[in-house]
Amino acid sequence: MQIENTHCKIRLLFFGATAEIVGSHELEFDVGECLSSADVLGLLSQKFPALGRHKLLVSVNHVYGSGLESLRDGDELAIFTAVSGG
Repeated sequence: MQIENTHCKIRLLFFGATAEIVGSHELEFDVGECLSSADVLGLLSQKFPALGRHKLLVSVNHVYGSGLESLRDGDELAIFTAVSGG
């Protein structure tokens, strides 16, 4: 019988205002178990409350996400703010 490993270590990338808030452009995040990208954003917002003042967007492994993506060990989650232009 094989026991499934639920350990999940992901790479977080931050851009723009999110990098300024967190104080880094990249972090390794060990969540212990695989969560959704929205769950990870929630945990980050608890640790860095200033993130909650921004509309955050994500991409998982270079694909824009909705927050519903299930993250797996080794995934890359990029976090950035919405950008408006004119």
